[in-house]
Amino acid sequence: MPKEFAKKTGIHVVGAEKEHLQYSKQICQIIEEAAKERKTGIAKREPEYIEKKISEGKAVIALTGSGKLAGFCYIESWGKNKDYIANSGLIVAQEFRELGLGKVIKKAAFELSHELFPNAKLFGITTNPAVMKINYNLGYRPVVFKQLTDDDEFWAGCKGCANYDILLRTNHHHCLCTAMLLDPAEKYEQKKKEMSNEEKSSIGV
Repeated sequence: MPKEFAKKTGIHVVGAEKEHLQYSKQICQIIEEAAKERKTGIAKREPEYIEKKISEGKAVIALTGSGKLAGFCYIESWGKNKDYIANSGLIVAQEFRELGLGKVIKKAAFELSHELFPNAKLFGITTNPAVMKINYNLGYRPVVFKQLTDDDEFWAGCKGCANYDILLRTNHHHCLCTAMLLDPAEKYEQKKKEMSNEEKSSIGV
């Protein structure tokens, strides 16, 4: 999908590497601008944090052929056993919106997450309808907040969001964000059920 998208738009979506550290400040600026536009749902990040994710090989970046930043997303792992994974900070620069770039970046981050953490549960919290739709198409389903990680460090990351006070008042049970989760075990069981139904159908059961 990224290759087809690149042919069509000239924008390449790749795993971020150390050569991309130079974009950290610009990434943070776009994250901040997006938060102001939406007025909800995006926690502020510092360049050092973005640089750490890039250096760890836990980020996806979108660039034009001339090296202009078009979008970004990074991976975070949470919980005692690091068994909850979130694709966070998904952004698309203003001039590259309405191209379907967010979907391509999200899918690339999703695939990288599975590659790095094949057995982990993938989750996200967002107020963005477009991101919710992308997540749903990837297999995520809406859940209540208590089904997400109980890692305090994750929830502390919400402090940069304008709605953090709501999260505190509800003891991390509710906020304006929608929680979504993809459990690979449940997906495997669903796949087995679908295959079983197909087999029964093929023999006329």
